[in-house]
Amino acid sequence: MPVTEALRRLSEDPAFWSRLRADEGAIDDPEPAELRINLPVTGGYGLVLDLDLATGEQTLGLRGPATSEPVQLGWAAPGRPYPAALRWHELELCARVIALEDPTLPHPGLVVALLGPFAPATAEDDGNAVAAVREAAYRSLRRDVPQPTPNAPEQAPLPLFTGDDWWPQPPVPSPHVLDEAAIAAYTAQAPSHLQVRGGLRFPHEGLAELVRRAARRLSQLPEEQWYADVRPLARHMADTGDLGPVRALLSVLTEAGCDHPTVLDALSEPLVPLEACWMVETLAGAPPGTLVRHHV
Repeated sequence: MPVTEALRRLSEDPAFWSRLRADEGAIDDPEPAELRINLPVTGGYGLVLDLDLATGEQTLGLRGPATSEPVQLGWAAPGRPYPAALRWHELELCARVIALEDPTLPHPGLVVALLGPFAPATAEDDGNAVAAVREAAYRSLRRDVPQPTPNAPEQAPLPLFTGDDWWPQPPVPSPHVLDEAAIAAYTAQAPSHLQVRGGLRFPHEGLAELVRRAARRLSQLPEEQWYADVRPLARHMADTGDLGPVRALLSVLTEAGCDHPTVLDALSEPLVPLEACWMVETLAGAPPGTLVRHHV
């Protein structure tokens, strides 16, 4: 699903994230008032996030190959705890497959930023790794910023008046959507979540099938034509935690004719360590987190 113009515009607005994560939630006179975010994963299965920007309500759903409308996984509203609709490993698995299928949604990125509150870390998760992926997702949010007009005299000034104190330059705006305080606040785990997975209507079988198919999709990648020759090197990197050979890995892939944009972007400069980590893990056929834990 290429990012829609409405979602792109909202995701580049710090106020959108502030409202989405704050107790008040609602946006005054939003345009659009409602937004459906479709996130196809694999095999006709996908996740759907419906946002009511006028009320601040958020509904996470599961879509299957035979359903026209998503089945609700969890519902959140301002002032209420988020539902623990997904396990963390389920969200990250889906986010990785989404990134493979859609280069406009790299991981960690928009998918984790949007759905992370529905997937709290548990005692079974590596809390540091979860926090690092969340932080990287929020830090990845960027926007185009215009370059400020230089402050300079119309004519060459006298030598006495050429210093920076006389012609201070305007600050260069940051391309990051969120500042450090916001990233820290959104990365922190909420103190409580609603437990919804025990409900009779929770789609356990459908979600389990989505997870199985997503895991199968990731496991198939290193068996494909372009990736067989890099698996030993990727395995070595995953086992040692060393991202140093990433350039060599990228070189072997390009020489083999690999043109998958998600794979190449994850391993190219400027390197985002956690993005490179999950790609190396996938190419190595290693369990998720094998390399990530060395870089948090």
